[in-house]
Amino acid sequence: MPTTIDEWGIPRVSGEDVLEVAHEQGRAVAQDRTWQITLDHWRVLGTTAAVLGPSGVSWDVFSRRALVEETARAAYARLDLDTRAFVDAYVDGVNLGLSRIGAVSELDGLDARPTAWEPFVPLGIFLVNHILFGTFPAKLWREHLVSTVGPSIAALFQYEGLWSAGSNAWVVGGERTASGLPLLAGDPHRNYQAPNCYQQVQLVCPDFDVTGMTFPGVPGVQHFAHTGSVAWGITNASADYQDVFVEDLRRTGSGVQARGPAGWYDVPSRITTVEVRSAPAVAAEVIETANGPVVVGGPGEAAYSLRTPSFALSDLGFSALLPLLRARTTADVEAAFAGWVEPVNNLLVADDTGAVVQRVVGRVPDRAEANRWLPVDGSSPEAAWTGWVDLPRSEVAPDGQLATANQRMDGFDRIGTEFARSARADRIDALLDGRTGLTSADFAAIHLDTQRPASVLLDLVGSAEGLSDAAIGLQAELVGWDGRMEADSTAAGTFLALRDVVVERFVELESLAGLGSGSPYGDLYAAWFVFSGRVLMGLDELLSAGELLKTDTQALVVEAMEVVSTSSTTGRSSTSGSYGERHRFGPWHGLTGRSADAAIEVALGGDYDCVLAAGALPGVVHAHRGPVARYVWDLADRSAGGWVVPLGADGDLASVHGSDQLALYADGRLVPLPPLSRARRPGD
Repeated sequence: MPTTIDEWGIPRVSGEDVLEVAHEQGRAVAQDRTWQITLDHWRVLGTTAAVLGPSGVSWDVFSRRALVEETARAAYARLDLDTRAFVDAYVDGVNLGLSRIGAVSELDGLDARPTAWEPFVPLGIFLVNHILFGTFPAKLWREHLVSTVGPSIAALFQYEGLWSAGSNAWVVGGERTASGLPLLAGDPHRNYQAPNCYQQVQLVCPDFDVTGMTFPGVPGVQHFAHTGSVAWGITNASADYQDVFVEDLRRTGSGVQARGPAGWYDVPSRITTVEVRSAPAVAAEVIETANGPVVVGGPGEAAYSLRTPSFALSDLGFSALLPLLRARTTADVEAAFAGWVEPVNNLLVADDTGAVVQRVVGRVPDRAEANRWLPVDGSSPEAAWTGWVDLPRSEVAPDGQLATANQRMDGFDRIGTEFARSARADRIDALLDGRTGLTSADFAAIHLDTQRPASVLLDLVGSAEGLSDAAIGLQAELVGWDGRMEADSTAAGTFLALRDVVVERFVELESLAGLGSGSPYGDLYAAWFVFSGRVLMGLDELLSAGELLKTDTQALVVEAMEVVSTSSTTGRSSTSGSYGERHRFGPWHGLTGRSADAAIEVALGGDYDCVLAAGALPGVVHAHRGPVARYVWDLADRSAGGWVVPLGADGDLASVHGSDQLALYADGRLVPLPPLSRARRPGD
């Protein structure tokens, strides 16, 4: 068969031309990730509840109201002929693969089977993986925040610090490496899932030989790849490219109307029925205003519509896929990403001529400043989109370096409002500064760095007075700690236990009452309203704002120190244990919930503000998000680099390749990259 697998189960997909490669890639993903792509197919159609029961209702209602299927169909219809043929060949391969699938335990337990795909489905799968990746849920959170505690206290939560997304990527020019050509590395941060959200793949035909990562169910490679002569990676640019509009809706004798700049106008509306396994069906109203589909509320109640570039343009950026496979230079990759839409990414790309470029790719709408912060009046002409923002770009010198970790960079004020703290990027820069003769092994070591930045909490621990003997011991332990969140560190475990108690005390503050009541917009948005998580991410700001919050934060920390030092069980477990006992890998399984398989539960180092950015919610043992892949791209020799994912290439955790990369991932080692299948020639 044209598709083989290497010793790690990673598919090597080959063909006589690009369409055969697409077909074989589709067949391979159907074999390796059957239930994962089937679940995503259901998500596109809004039919998960028919199989999963009530737990799927919130997504299905959103998917239908947000017009996910309709947007994917419209984007497919606008594809150029070559890209459409590429997608069609992939879907044909998926359908062939699904038709040959035997027993699948995850699906068999639900009495479910895969169904054939229509050609638009890969576009829909890309959309469902990213529609909640942008800023619109954060705008719902901000509105709730301001209405609950007022603008002064709400400003404490508008810190530089990402909540739901992030990544690292870094590069050095060829004059700084042992080979004389650039090195590029990174690690995307997303929610831990079983199987992983990325699939490693090698795609080979006479036109190209590309090693990269793809979203299962989507053809080609997207965010991370090495073609032999050019390589790229991305981080989330933290751009604001989604808007939420407050809609004034009313019913008439003939349907629904919305208020616009010129007055009331008729809008399309219909009732859709969501079938629910072992429960009554749920009716949902689908309404589309001039701004976008209504995703929350409706006539007679608070209603919010969502506008995204993919909806506005009927474009999901698939025109980039074929040019990326055929790219040979940084200029080729930049030209390919000219067609990118969303998510808006910060691209790092380098080639074997030594060229290195950073640029933001995607579509950021040009509109009023108010749109970028909160839901805005859908009837106001001032809220309309007026065009697209010019995106930042820079070049890296042959003796230069650049680290991107979702932080604010030059020119980024025009693309977004909130960015990650600079701690991760600053740390990567510090680890690279002044170094020459760098190798892939040097870059791989950076992935595992666990050094925490300075924190207000540790400052308050150090200045605490009037402590008991036990608390004095805790103080001495943390003052003498090197700040490294290593899995085997007992001091890191003590810090974690203390931080959990401090977060708990803030959650209980009267001045913040009401913020812990969960999402007022439904279960789908619950993750953005986990108040303990919000406190954790803004802890430095909160600890510095005692007067505004009407609390003595130094006394609060002292109380927490006494609790932790005298209790045998605080926060997660005994303070005598290591950090890794309370900070563990336990990925979320889309169909069955968090995995209970002890074989894939390992201790993790790192924390949100570390380069190794694996993070757990306060009081929770399992890290919910972190690096879902690591890679090092060497432009002198692809096989000198490496990559790894937290589990393995196969979606069946019981298979030989279901979790065979986990030990390497936990230790910071990489799987070797496949060498080029043929010699590169000038002009290839």
